Amino acid sequence: MLSQVLGILGVLSFCFFQDSFIRPGSCKEEFKSASSAASQPMSPSDFLDKLMGRTSGYDARIRPNFKGPPVNVTCNIFINSFGSVTETTMDYRLNVFLRQQWNDPRLAYSEFPDDSLDLDPSMLNSIWKPDLFFANEKGANFHEVTTDNKLLRIFKDGNVLYSIRLTLILSCPMDLKNFPMDIQTCTMQLESFGYTMNDLIFEWLDISPVQVAEGLTLPQFILKDEKDLGYCTKYYNTGKFTCIEVKFHLERQMGYYLIQMYIPSLLIVILSWVSFWINMDAAPARVGLGITTVLTMTTQSSGSRASLPKVSYVKAIDIWMAVCLLFVFAALLEYAAVNFVSRQHKEFMRLRKKQRRQKIDEDLARQSRGFYFGGYGLGHCLQVTDGTAVEGATIFAPPPPPPLPKDTEAIRKKFVDRAKRIDTISRAVFPLSFLFFNIFYWITYKVLRHEDIHQAL
Repeated sequence: MLSQVLGILGVLSFCFFQDSFIRPGSCKEEFKSASSAASQPMSPSDFLDKLMGRTSGYDARIRPNFKGPPVNVTCNIFINSFGSVTETTMDYRLNVFLRQQWNDPRLAYSEFPDDSLDLDPSMLNSIWKPDLFFANEKGANFHEVTTDNKLLRIFKDGNVLYSIRLTLILSCPMDLKNFPMDIQTCTMQLESFGYTMNDLIFEWLDISPVQVAEGLTLPQFILKDEKDLGYCTKYYNTGKFTCIEVKFHLERQMGYYLIQMYIPSLLIVILSWVSFWINMDAAPARVGLGITTVLTMTTQSSGSRASLPKVSYVKAIDIWMAVCLLFVFAALLEYAAVNFVSRQHKEFMRLRKKQRRQKIDEDLARQSRGFYFGGYGLGHCLQVTDGTAVEGATIFAPPPPPPLPKDTEAIRKKFVDRAKRIDTISRAVFPLSFLFFNIFYWITYKVLRHEDIHQAL
């Protein structure tokens, strides 16, 4: 404006001193042209060149308030989509709009009538920007379809709004002890890379610092409304760097695991109890059923661990699968015990025959050493001088009679009844034990530990 006023004054003075050489009409024309130039607003291109062009003196390499107070950068994020949460690699994927706002006094203006200017993303290279990065990032990419997804807006007072769309893969260390009834806390950390806190400070926006797209859903999790905001200032050998973080609380929905793991394993355990009602003489049927259920349970247990990392602690799903495998294996061992007890009568009869045979042999050996004479209730032994013995009416005790078939059948029936009693007891003990385990398991993980986790959050 000052240059335009000086131009008008120069034209007037020129016309005043040179009126002898220049016609008065030409002076009027010069005056009109200068007045019209002063009344016309500055073009946007000229304004931008003056504001941040090469002739403006603006240096994008120097931060605002250089050698002065630190620049306060206010951040907020809009979550456009929340992708998959992967347990094996312990990370999660999300798409966000990252917005940063700060004040740069060098960009304040009053010559342009608009309160704010929306500039092309290519102008970002002409101004200073915070060196923000994600501290727990594993991978990230910009979006350039159909153009660079960036926004640059400058306000009259020098405030700058910079928004960018990003797809991030962020690490999320998980505690899987309660899997699949767990609640995971995943963080996002925004940190300055090169500027210490003497030069740059990050802060969360006061109103709605973290926004979520309406209708956002996750396949296996529920994103809690509570999002913890805080500071995570980092101390390195190179100085103290500003850092802010947000914590997302994800509660796992166990519908998938209930259908794919818990219910099938429960049915396999119940199927193993069918052998208690099968005749003990049907060995192929009971052995085949027992081995099939054991192998199926082993495969089911291996499948439950396939999508999980190899952690050193025991998870809730591991306890369930281990107990189910134990019940199935115990059902197979139960038939081995039943079969063993039902065949014990043969071993018992064989042992009794062996004992009787040994007793007969001992009696015969004892009786062969002497002989007896019967007479009037007295017996004596005669021996001649040459040492030969004269036997009278030697009476040997008769061998014991063989066991009757009724005794053998009674003994066999006794052991068979014992084996059947084991099956009868197992029909009640196995279901009741599994029922007690279920009550203890679900109360522990769905009630007690769930409340502890909510209190910790």
